[in-house]
Amino acid sequence: MSSSESEDWECPLCMEEMDIDDRGFFPCECGYQICRFCHNRISQDYGGRCPACRRLYSEQTPKLKPISAAQVAKIKNEKKAKEREKREIEGNNRRHLANVRVVQKNLVYVIGLPISLATEENLRSSEYFGQFGRINKIVINRRQAGSNSHHPTVGVYVTYATKEEATKAINTVDGSMLDGRVLRATFGTTKYCSYYLRNIPCQNPGCMYLHEPGEEADSFTKED
Repeated sequence: MSSSESEDWECPLCMEEMDIDDRGFFPCECGYQICRFCHNRISQDYGGRCPACRRLYSEQTPKLKPISAAQVAKIKNEKKAKEREKREIEGNNRRHLANVRVVQKNLVYVIGLPISLATEENLRSSEYFGQFGRINKIVINRRQAGSNSHHPTVGVYVTYATKEEATKAINTVDGSMLDGRVLRATFGTTKYCSYYLRNIPCQNPGCMYLHEPGEEADSFTKED
């Protein structure tokens, strides 16, 4: 495989793309080109013969053909273009996930909590949700407060460290009574991070959205 005949610059043995140094490396006089890694393996472990003409590498001096600055620039630009195309394809493949919601097994959603108790300090305490395990995050959803103005309630999202802790909380809280109100608890849902959907690294180290594919059985759309 000569440098002039190859467009993808793949080693014919390992099928990996050759780096810039490998592209000017010709270990055999017959012109059969392989990467340095494969050349070293053949020389050390497989008798040291050219896969094409079967001549010994030890009896030859590898040729190094310099690559011009223009060729180096072209190689780098082609590599960037391939990486950009790959990101665009993956991003397009993830676009449909924007409307998908995934059941998060360590996230508990509770409704019916008296608004007077809805402080993070209270909810984290061992008297309330802290008794079931280690809590990573609490979000109080005041926008979904109960409509009873005399006894207003709120919804709360509680993210536990493990799904076992979340399951224990749900089994204990769901259907229980608190200040004369029935509490309802279930697993919460989450969505995919907007950065993940665009196939770029998330900039928020504390992001609680999904950055990897969720289980299909736990996924649904708003239409479902």
